Amino acid sequence: MFGQMDLIVIGGLALLLFGPKKIPDLMKGLGLGIKEFKKVQSELEEEVKKPIVSYDKPEKPTVAEQQEKTGEKHG
Repeated sequence: MFGQMDLIVIGGLALLLFGPKKIPDLMKGLGLGIKEFKKVQSELEEEVKKPIVSYDKPEKPTVAEQQEKTGEKHG
């Protein structure tokens, strides 16, 4: 991607443009941005990997299912 010389030139230009006092703040902001991006990315991956819930299934159990749970038998 970038060679060693390219990174040195970019670093030198950043030093000239922003000064030595401003660069740590810029790097901190960049680090926080990357951290937030990774957090959102992992949340999105978890959301995609969740099983799809079937909406065809009734929310309340049927009478037969309730009787099975309680052990009642209908005659």
